[in-house]
Amino acid sequence: MTVSVDVSQRLGDFELYARFDSAGRLTALFGPSGSGKTSLINIIAGLVRPLKGHVAVDGHVLVDTEKGIFVPVHRRRIGMVFQDARLFPHLSVAHNLRYGRWFTPAAERYAKMDAVVELLGIGHLLERRPSHLSGGEKQRVAIGRALLASPKLLLMDEPLAALDDARKAEILPYIERLRDETKIPIVYVSHSVAEVARLASDVAVLAGGRVTAFGPTAEIMQRLDILPANERGEGGALLEMTVASHDERFAMTVLASPAGEIRVPRLDLAAGAPVRLRIRARDVMVATERPHGLSALNVLAGRVTALDPGEGATVGVRIDCNGVPVLARITAQSCQMLGLRPGLEV
Repeated sequence: MTVSVDVSQRLGDFELYARFDSAGRLTALFGPSGSGKTSLINIIAGLVRPLKGHVAVDGHVLVDTEKGIFVPVHRRRIGMVFQDARLFPHLSVAHNLRYGRWFTPAAERYAKMDAVVELLGIGHLLERRPSHLSGGEKQRVAIGRALLASPKLLLMDEPLAALDDARKAEILPYIERLRDETKIPIVYVSHSVAEVARLASDVAVLAGGRVTAFGPTAEIMQRLDILPANERGEGGALLEMTVASHDERFAMTVLASPAGEIRVPRLDLAAGAPVRLRIRARDVMVATERPHGLSALNVLAGRVTALDPGEGATVGVRIDCNGVPVLARITAQSCQMLGLRPGLEV
């Protein structure tokens, strides 16, 4: 499934120009407030008609201004999930879920009520009204309603922005299941590096109404220069790892990848389960000899591939750990003191 976007729009003094082609399961539109994320998602949904451009989902053209094509909202087969769940307060959860099905021809309905309820873990909520749900539960129901419309594309506009950290932690695994277990492409709007790093397969970075970068999440997260200033401390490396074993004595889990082993607090996952690990550049120390007498448990061996001048007194150190890139952000003074240079083993 592919999502192809090439559009331009003017909203008052604000100009939007966005172009990308994504074949990822979950494409994130990432950037600070006012960068154009919501404007772009509204164009994809059909809520806003662009001045010029082209939008297609899996080859099905939704907008082509040159050919005069503009598929109306109700015919786009797009599911939308907003910051607030927008559930009907007078209907039960079960009736809210079924509402989405009414607008999809019976012959085109592929989503099954039981499967969606199981996927989102909301079976025990079916008879409740929205007023008796937590914020995370409301969002899961909103996602379920969108899925039961049997969409060809799911748009999620900062669905976790209104939730506290506990509710975010509750709902993130369900979005991961949605990404991994359905064949529906997802476009996900967020200004949080942590969310994007955990969920996205591809990222379009927006700033000032322009897509300033697009690519696989692992590559984008290492581009500290294109992250918003308040989020650069969250950038770094993404490692695709698997659960190797559990150390029950110390309540730890050992993760494995070609880069080496990483120990983390105990995860409730079976051996062999895949895990995406984010290592922030600011959390990485660099040593020219294997350290001893140190409380840090995770030590990886690698080779410096590049030194990137950062802002102020910092330097980005790119390290190849057996084919897996890791990024460290250290001071220029430390870099000079250690004599770091491309090719050095660290």
